[in-house]
Amino acid sequence: MPPTVRHRPPRYPEAALWLFAASQLAVLGLWWAGGWRLGLPALALSHLTMVWGTLRPGSALFSPVLRRLPTREPVVWLTIDDGPSDDTEAMLDLLDAHAAKATFFVVAERARARPELLAQIVRRGHGIGHHSASHPSAAFWRLGPGAMRREIVEADRTLRELLPGYRLRWFRAVVGMANPFVARWLKRCGLARVAWSARGYDAVAAEPARVVARVERDLAPGAIVLMHEGAGHGRSVETMAALLGRLGVLGYRCVLPEVSE
Repeated sequence: MPPTVRHRPPRYPEAALWLFAASQLAVLGLWWAGGWRLGLPALALSHLTMVWGTLRPGSALFSPVLRRLPTREPVVWLTIDDGPSDDTEAMLDLLDAHAAKATFFVVAERARARPELLAQIVRRGHGIGHHSASHPSAAFWRLGPGAMRREIVEADRTLRELLPGYRLRWFRAVVGMANPFVARWLKRCGLARVAWSARGYDAVAAEPARVVARVERDLAPGAIVLMHEGAGHGRSVETMAALLGRLGVLGYRCVLPEVSE
């Protein structure tokens, strides 16, 4: 049986911002009582904590995030980011050939341009996740509340229109970085964050053997594996074939988790 995971959208999306505001009042108090020798380190620590929580992929500082599946069985959750793309059909054929299941974390603008691929993913027994509206990889971490709303809420609306009747549950932040404004919109859309525990940097690395070796280094029962389609180097399908072959040799199955609310 596939492992069961809890679906955990943020319950208190404003908590981090309120805590940060409280920390700044505490900093003012320390500065007043002890001058800059106390106040300056406290100010730096409070701001560095926010920066760390934003820039560290998979950080749970601002909202719950799923990083692995709770199981000791030799199974992994294979996740494929950034589609749909010219690679999607070939990826689906590979998955079928290896009796593997995956969740495709799609970009809404790309999905709207190629809705037939989105439908094919679901028809062939795989999952769909939300991976922003436009995939602003250089800017997602610093978007304000309005821009973040467009990337999450409007994309959520687009994907639900393209997938009538499909239960959209999962969200992956662009580059894995989620700032304090993400949680509010995830709660509104009923989405829970998913990160990863094994990756091969296949979006930039063009050598399949090196990618697979990196993934294998972090493999363990219940690993969430991050892969990509449509990478600029043009070897995403070749890399996926190498990974699926190696997972088979190691005795791992690629499954979709069961979900409990």
